[in-house]
Amino acid sequence: MGRIDKKFCNDQCRNNYNNKLNKDENALVTSINRLLRKNRRILKELNPKGKAKVKRAELERKGFNFKHFTHVYKTKDKRIYYFCYEYGYLPLDNGYFALVVNKDI
Repeated sequence: MGRIDKKFCNDQCRNNYNNKLNKDENALVTSINRLLRKNRRILKELNPKGKAKVKRAELERKGFNFKHFTHVYKTKDKRIYYFCYEYGYLPLDNGYFALVVNKDI
């Protein structure tokens, strides 16, 4: 029943086909999003008051992945903040990081 040129017998068949077609792409996005959420959770845990200073070793001990972030913010004086959604960090001297929250997001 239905249109003469339909490609699938029903919605379930169509969904199954498209899920199989996009499986690899969806797995990559899911994997990266999982890393970003973990980084955000770590930054949030270490920065309950909105501003904090932590050592790199503490971030690494909790499993923070410095290769994954959602965006960067460059200040006028050329400092670069890295963000995982609204939680960010700024590399400082001697292996320290300043943690911040951008509440405008």
